[in-house]
Amino acid sequence: MASLQIRNLIKDYGSFKAIRDVSLEVPSGEFVVMVGPSGCGKSTLLRSIAGLESITSGEISIDGRDISKVEPFDRGVAMVFQNYALYPHMTVRQNMGFALKIGGASKVDVEKAVQRAAGILRIENQLDKKPKSLSGGQKQRVAIGRAITRSPDVFLFDEPLSNLDAALRSQMRVELGRLHAELGATMVYVTHDQTEAMTMASRIVVLRDGIIEQVGAPLELYNFPATRFVAGFLGSPRMNFIKATVHTIDNDHLHLEAAGLAGRLRVPLLHADNALDGMQSGTDVIVGVRPEGFVDGDVEGYRDWRIEGQVAVVESLGRDTLLYLNGGGIKAFDSESHEGYLAIHRTRQLQAVHGQQLQVAIDPGAAYVFDASGKTCVFPLAPNHLLAGAA
Repeated sequence: MASLQIRNLIKDYGSFKAIRDVSLEVPSGEFVVMVGPSGCGKSTLLRSIAGLESITSGEISIDGRDISKVEPFDRGVAMVFQNYALYPHMTVRQNMGFALKIGGASKVDVEKAVQRAAGILRIENQLDKKPKSLSGGQKQRVAIGRAITRSPDVFLFDEPLSNLDAALRSQMRVELGRLHAELGATMVYVTHDQTEAMTMASRIVVLRDGIIEQVGAPLELYNFPATRFVAGFLGSPRMNFIKATVHTIDNDHLHLEAAGLAGRLRVPLLHADNALDGMQSGTDVIVGVRPEGFVDGDVEGYRDWRIEGQVAVVESLGRDTLLYLNGGGIKAFDSESHEGYLAIHRTRQLQAVHGQQLQVAIDPGAAYVFDASGKTCVFPLAPNHLLAGAA
């Protein structure tokens, strides 16, 4: 096991800055997942660690050893690619042992390493097959096995599950979690899939436009996002955003108004940030509500912001139901400011149909408030509670 340090890393492609002064510490044995939209710099950052991209400035170290200008093979890292990158003319055994062989290891040592990796990945019976005879999941195990045989200081994964079907991705997430626990290795994993990040990571690194927006444990980022971007990126379906205006502020509540809604939302200020100091009557803000943050519109005590609209889409997931609601006079939008439907989650089966009128209300204790710059100013009272009336 080894720790990874990235200090003031910059990567430019001419006038385009792919990575902008990124610093990150990855302790020994941690599973860090880097997420963000396409073009945010996550794969460039991973390839820079691997030595497949030269950096413009900054430093990359493993256990304090500067590897910024070291050749990829000598860095002590092993990378698993999205497209497996297996040699089609070689057997599984040959593919897994190839890096050790060209590195000068003896046949005995290569075979020991291959057998160990095959045992960990449960592919002992596949060693004499060639890649064309393997399923997608088996090919990915071989690619991971090739990395294991090198006994690297740091494992690097570049969207390794994106070519697999949904069921296999779910299975491989479990397998990678087991592998990390068994090896106790330091792993850096890149994905665009926030579900992979939430389920596998010790910590998540959210990137945007070449900078780090926030770093933290999965539930920390889900419950206490530092910015509207992070709040909107993590969660499926994503957080709903509604434009609002400050009416008044007292010691306990922020009173908000929104176009299309008759009442005022009284947001508790238990977890308010100092950014509220600059707010006053008439200040524009954004209210964020996760799909689980709505209650039935007739629930006593939750009538400040009732929303009545038509059901546009129903997704029945068995024990859960997702509803997408046209909010009538209220305009919801996503993290990119595109208008859309309100996403509502119910932890029960619900016999709703397209076009049905439905009334819901925002639980004030589940509301986030963001200022004009996108910074989170107010967090929910209990962001991970099961909301009354939601079940």
